[in-house]
Amino acid sequence: MAWDEWEQLKGEALERQQSSAHMQLNQLPTDQGGGQQGDLRVNQSDLAAVGNAAYELHRDFERYSDHARVASQKAAEGMKKQGFKTLGGALDHVAERWIDQVRSLLDATAHISNHLDYTKGAHAGDEVYIAGTISSISTLDEGFDHRAGTH
Repeated sequence: MAWDEWEQLKGEALERQQSSAHMQLNQLPTDQGGGQQGDLRVNQSDLAAVGNAAYELHRDFERYSDHARVASQKAAEGMKKQGFKTLGGALDHVAERWIDQVRSLLDATAHISNHLDYTKGAHAGDEVYIAGTISSISTLDEGFDHRAGTH
């Protein structure tokens, strides 16, 4: 975009802002997915599937990534012994960076899995509380009805 065009667009925006007494929100038209209702819906089975996938990725990646780390470090050591000190050192550096990246991924997958497990438990507790509260209300209502002589 040319500088002159940028200045022209800024000027037009300023004119619109000054001539308009209302706020403009950017959004998609309703027919393109930007309507009143959001299009993101999740249920407990969806969340459980994501949590399980995160747990399985964590478990499998932890096991398999260690094979790559060990193999890379052995290869780096072998290269250094064979006289390829620079190349071996570079591979050693890559293996160290690999360890850092693995830790980051393992931390993230553990966090996702643990958070979804916690959320599932918290919502289950909420359901029990709500059911208990509602049943208490109906018991209380029965007591009022009985006392008033309607039962």
